[in-house]
Amino acid sequence: MRKLVAMQQTLGSLGEDRVLERILSHIDPGDHVSVGPGDDAAVSTLPGPTVTTTDMLVEESDFLREWLDPYRLGIKAAAQNISDIYAMGATPHGLLMSLSAPSDTHIDVIEEFTRGLNDEAQRAGAAIIGGDLSTGGLITIAITAVGYLRTEPILRSGARPNDGVFLAGTVGHAAAGLDLLFAGHRLGNSDTDTFIETQLAPRPDYTTATRLPGWAHAGIDASDGLSGDLGKVARKSGVDIELDPEAIAGLAQQVLPAARILGDPDLALTWVLHGGEDHGYLVTGPADMAPVGLTRIGTCVTGTGKLTLDGTDIQPGAFTHFSEAQ
Repeated sequence: MRKLVAMQQTLGSLGEDRVLERILSHIDPGDHVSVGPGDDAAVSTLPGPTVTTTDMLVEESDFLREWLDPYRLGIKAAAQNISDIYAMGATPHGLLMSLSAPSDTHIDVIEEFTRGLNDEAQRAGAAIIGGDLSTGGLITIAITAVGYLRTEPILRSGARPNDGVFLAGTVGHAAAGLDLLFAGHRLGNSDTDTFIETQLAPRPDYTTATRLPGWAHAGIDASDGLSGDLGKVARKSGVDIELDPEAIAGLAQQVLPAARILGDPDLALTWVLHGGEDHGYLVTGPADMAPVGLTRIGTCVTGTGKLTLDGTDIQPGAFTHFSEAQ
C-alpha cells in the first residue's frame, strides 16, 4: 500500500493547494521579507534603488528530461537570475518563481527543484518571496529576481580605453558539459563531472561579485560566451576589446580534457570563445586596482566596438533563441 500511495504523488493527484504546501515547506523567506509566500503578494523594504531581471528555463529548449536533475535545475534557475543582479553591481534580495508542469509530474521533482532554488538563493543572500503554479505540456520555469543598488549600476556601456578586461569564474565549462551530455556522458565520472556539473548547476562567484561595485566601469553576466557578451560591451561602450592570447589559451587549457574525451581538441577554444551558461562575470576597470578574484583576459582600446584575438575579429557564436541559422 505504501508503494501505491507513493506512486500517486503527482501534481494532478495532490491538487494545487497541497502542492503549494509541499513547495512552501522547502522555502525560507529569511528575516528581510516582511510578508513572504502564502499571501496575494510579497512585502519587502529595499534599502536602495530596485533592480529586477527575469529569465526562463523551458524543457526541450534549455534542458532535456533524460538528464533532468530537479535539484540542480533549481540551482541553475536561481543562479542565472542572481548572476544578472550581481552583474549590475546590485545586491540580490528575492526571487519570484513561476512554474508550469504536466499534471503527471511527480511531486518529488517539484520539491527537489524548490530545494535547489532555495539553497542557491540563500547562498547568494536572497530568498524566495513568492510565485505561481500552472499546468502545461512541458516543464517551464520563469524566475524574476529583485535586488537593490548601493552605488551606481554597472552597465555594459561604461568601458573605457585602457581598461583591463577581467573574468570572475569560468567560461567554456558549461558548453563542454552540454556537449558531453549530448554525447551520452552523465555525472559519476571524475574526468567529466566538473563540466557537466557546471552545465546542470552553475555556481557563480558571488564573493568576487560583491567587490565589483565602485571599481568596475562596465560589466556583464557571462551567459552567452566571450564572443557574445564582450562583443556587447564593446559595441555599447564604443571601444575595441583585444583579448590576450595567452590568457585565452590558459582558459582553453582548462576545458581541453573534455575536448579530448570527445575526440576534438579544437573544441576547447570554441567553447571558451563561444560557449555560454557558466554565469561568471566579465568586467572592465582600472587594471592596477583590480579586486581579488579576477583574471585578466584582455584590454580595452580606442575603437568602434570590435572584439579581437591575435588581430582577428571574433564574431558572436553562442546559441541564440529564434535564430534560423541554428
